[in-house]
Amino acid sequence: MQTIISMKWGTRYGPDFVNRLYSSIKRHTKRPTKFYCFTDNNNGIDKDIICKQLPKINLPKNISITPWRKLSVWQYPLDQLKGDILFLDLDLVVTGNLDQFFDYKPGNYCVIENWTQIGQNIGNTSCFRFPVGKYDFVFHKFQKDPIKIWKLYHIEQIYLSHEIKDQVFWPPEWCKSFKHNLLPKWPMRIWQPAKLPKETSIVAFTGKPDPDDVIKGNWPVQKSQFYKKIYKQLKTPKWVVDNWL
Repeated sequence: MQTIISMKWGTRYGPDFVNRLYSSIKRHTKRPTKFYCFTDNNNGIDKDIICKQLPKINLPKNISITPWRKLSVWQYPLDQLKGDILFLDLDLVVTGNLDQFFDYKPGNYCVIENWTQIGQNIGNTSCFRFPVGKYDFVFHKFQKDPIKIWKLYHIEQIYLSHEIKDQVFWPPEWCKSFKHNLLPKWPMRIWQPAKLPKETSIVAFTGKPDPDDVIKGNWPVQKSQFYKKIYKQLKTPKWVVDNWL
């Protein structure tokens, strides 16, 4: 039995993001797979998804809604989960087989090499796998002085990459960034949609646009930065529609 987990807190992502991720998981796994969602609100979430309360963590108020909350899954025990579990963010699109993520270097912390920091040994935690309990020290160390660690590292994935000395990166072709890897450069993106490499299983939509924005052909910008509309344009790729809706 394979186990995949995700987290939903606050209001940015609705239950539709959880349900679509679950549908994608079912389409792209051949082995028996359970999907857990740790959340503060399970309204509207598919009944076949195993919903659990958000794991407890001591977070300073000013980072309580940021990805630092994801550190809570590193504690032990974590519900009753055992062995290697795969974490997926809600704002990604699954486009290929996920079983391979459980076969790759079992027993290690495996993570995406961050696309904007290649060669700096920094992971991107949009998609990572870890053995429950093996690295619980990263949770306990953070809990001892969360403000100090936050000020030192600023981003939770940089903290993890610094502390876990034996981290392993996924093969680069498995996980791509929509913005940094696939979106054509301006002005080609105005008429040319992003192309999906056939080896890719995960496409991450960090920041904006989200998958639903891309389907609408819209790249949101703040009203005060309306000038960014000049280059924040895109065409909707068919593969996003096929794998998201």
